[in-house]
Amino acid sequence: MLAPTITTSRALAFKLSMPSLVLSTKTHMDSTPRNLLMSSVSLSSPREVLVEDTGDGFVSLQEWQGWGSVSPVPATVKQIVEDMKGLERKTDAQMSFGGIGGKLQGAFKVQEDKKHRATYEALGNSEKKLQFFSARQIACRLLGSRGYLCQKCWLAMEDCMCSKLKPCTLWHGVHFWLYMHPKDFLRQNNTGKLLWQVFGVQSATLCLFGIAEDEKIMWDAFKRAGQSKVWCLYPNKNAVTVSVPDTFSPGSSANLEYTSVMTDGDKTLNFVLLDGTWSNSAAMFNRLKEQAKSVWGDEDIPCISLNMGASAMHKLRPQPSWDRTCTASAAIGLLSELQLLPEFSSYELDEQAEAVEDALVVLLEALTARRLRMGRSITRKARHNRDIC
Repeated sequence: MLAPTITTSRALAFKLSMPSLVLSTKTHMDSTPRNLLMSSVSLSSPREVLVEDTGDGFVSLQEWQGWGSVSPVPATVKQIVEDMKGLERKTDAQMSFGGIGGKLQGAFKVQEDKKHRATYEALGNSEKKLQFFSARQIACRLLGSRGYLCQKCWLAMEDCMCSKLKPCTLWHGVHFWLYMHPKDFLRQNNTGKLLWQVFGVQSATLCLFGIAEDEKIMWDAFKRAGQSKVWCLYPNKNAVTVSVPDTFSPGSSANLEYTSVMTDGDKTLNFVLLDGTWSNSAAMFNRLKEQAKSVWGDEDIPCISLNMGASAMHKLRPQPSWDRTCTASAAIGLLSELQLLPEFSSYELDEQAEAVEDALVVLLEALTARRLRMGRSITRKARHNRDIC
């Protein structure tokens, strides 16, 4: 995710001595684990996951929500999984996944590429194409991660860190929305997932970009809360960004609304965290503005800037500049800055920020241990300028 302007809020960089990069997880899935065509010794080479047909072979609600979602199984994702299973039976070419991102491999990939490209080109408008693109990305990640990733922490099973995480209750006046690009879904070094692992899915809710069921849940909540209760943590160059004190200090428009938050339990402060690469974030933010215009007749979504230090995740996933950070660090910065304001000082937001910080430490340690075990460097070279966590 992204966070606006940054300098230091917590001693995050000092707590994390050895950043690392790969995640693992170990959770029970409702379907039979897939066969892994590799041993733990071969984890240093591109993995391959063979996807077997288990009978129904589809995505159940239990499995779908086990990955962190609160929505029903998206219809487009369900259809694409069914189509892929049907193609597998028709061509007698077995589905397999491997490499970074769990991409399709082998003879099945050739057949599926032809089919999905033809389907995409036949779609009538850009909205349908976006929904198809997002659903296919997610469907492939779901199938390729079965039996390999832990559903809770999205790390490889042997690296699961779930037992080391400590849950914490987020103050009811704040709600985080993880607006995630499908290419970041089930990504092992994604940090946004830490928020619902720590606070729970009802306080930090996953919303997948281009998935109608997820976006409806998020926007229904925004409609109930009202436009004045929705902010985006995003350094928008095309709009004025405001700091936390300017937004919530006495005399600000948001502060004038603050009393109603305290007296109306249905009203919460909704913060959207864009969770994807920096290059993808612009499209995600534009989609938020388009939806805001259709809902409120005004595409303006206030953007909040943060005053925080560079995250230790820079060593793991290089950022375009030192004034940008990962999703979890952005949430830490927001909670820490709110805590400094008298209006919020009694809600123990600093302790809630520390809980996320501790989870980030656990993640980095898990990624570091994995890379060391695989004989890889525990630092990343800056190969491009697009990644955010």
